Amino acid sequence: MPRPSLTLAADGDVLRGAFAAVRRELEVPEELPADVLAEAHAAATSTQDPYDGERTDLRDVPFVTIDPPGSTDLDQAVHLERRGTGYRVRYAIADVAAFVRAGGAIDAEAHRRGETVYCPDGRIPLHPAELSEGAASLLAGVERLAVVWTFDLDAEGAVASTDVRRGRVRSREQLDYAGVQAQLASAGRDDLPALLAEIGTLRARQERARGGVSLGRPEQEVVPDSTGWRLEYRAPLPVEDHNAQISLLTGMAAAGLMLDAGAGILRTMPPADAEALARLRRQARALGVAWADGEEYGDVLARLDHTEPGTAAFLSAATALFRGAAWTPFDGTPPAQPLHGAIAAPYAHVTAPLRRLVDRYGLEVSLAAHAGTPVPEWVTAALPTLGEEMATAARRSSAVDRACTDVVEAAVLALHVGTVFDGVALDHDTVQLADPAVVARCDGEDLPVGERVRVRLVRADVDTREVRFTLDADVRAAEPARP
Repeated sequence: MPRPSLTLAADGDVLRGAFAAVRRELEVPEELPADVLAEAHAAATSTQDPYDGERTDLRDVPFVTIDPPGSTDLDQAVHLERRGTGYRVRYAIADVAAFVRAGGAIDAEAHRRGETVYCPDGRIPLHPAELSEGAASLLAGVERLAVVWTFDLDAEGAVASTDVRRGRVRSREQLDYAGVQAQLASAGRDDLPALLAEIGTLRARQERARGGVSLGRPEQEVVPDSTGWRLEYRAPLPVEDHNAQISLLTGMAAAGLMLDAGAGILRTMPPADAEALARLRRQARALGVAWADGEEYGDVLARLDHTEPGTAAFLSAATALFRGAAWTPFDGTPPAQPLHGAIAAPYAHVTAPLRRLVDRYGLEVSLAAHAGTPVPEWVTAALPTLGEEMATAARRSSAVDRACTDVVEAAVLALHVGTVFDGVALDHDTVQLADPAVVARCDGEDLPVGERVRVRLVRADVDTREVRFTLDADVRAAEPARP
């Protein structure tokens, strides 16, 4: 059926007010105390480097950053090169510990915040912008302090050697994902886009071989437009997946160093249990998703046809396999279950210290473990409570994201109560619309899971952030619905 013409029921100021209300309700700490700002300014303008004697000069390495357009809090810079039949990967990470004094005002505030919170109308940073978007950010064309990982990979993408040390770097250029993706078709064999795709593909094969898996599920996003904001489904570009493999490579190396050192904090998640897998296999059968006897669920997820409506429902059901994630600190005896089930290996967060508290600590453990020196006392002292601090911050960020999305969903739909929309039934009471990109509850009888349906909008309230549908009399959608 034709897509209805949708107009936002609330203007930008109303929506900004609603986003601010979400932050107040969820107690997001927005204002930075004066002592934090003063300490950040002193750190940003200081000419003293507390780790000066430990630094290697890597300013001649042509690092680049790859981030969403307009990003200024740049955690990582990458350099790739071919070496014989294999590869060398260098990954520079912002050295936040060089600017944040343990026990100081910035440190205390970072522990209160846990991570950067992203909202449609802006971000609430973990660290003051003078650091996170200035002196500590790996901006192009300026000398920066970094923790630099160097990996030599063999022809199959397996790790042959690992090195991590403090360095001085100078990124040559700030790239974005879409631009790198566009360059891939014409890139030379040794150009960054081609090498990134080549190494990323090999690392993805390594991931599948060890039993790792990615859902590859399109995400619902709130994006700005001329009327304020709109909703869309967005799947990562291939180059984003390739870049993510470099981050995974680094996180796995960090976890190995932590386990060797007998201290650290892992990002853990239990492997999918047999009962959950059996339930998903039954759901695959009901949804018409082929799953051969003896086939691993990761192989099924990797080859799904995303144009089929049953795929959206299957991916929604598959999220049940990815539960129980935690940050697991240890000092002495390693965790009994050290794996991240989706990665199928031990893994640690170390690649986003500007935006996530735990990464600063993970980097310090990694540096000490590689150098064979004791883990700093300020790191081990923080470990016992760090996991719960991160869990609290992640819950808050997730709640903010969901509530802000609910606001925009209601604003997009508020003038269209009574309209019939096409969608896909994700489960017995949840529908995913084709356009606009809305996921909401549907009242009435059970939905035909995995099938295209028509649903009628019965409620869309910006103030309460509530959107509800009911199954239309004509259950099946006439037009294909995009998953």
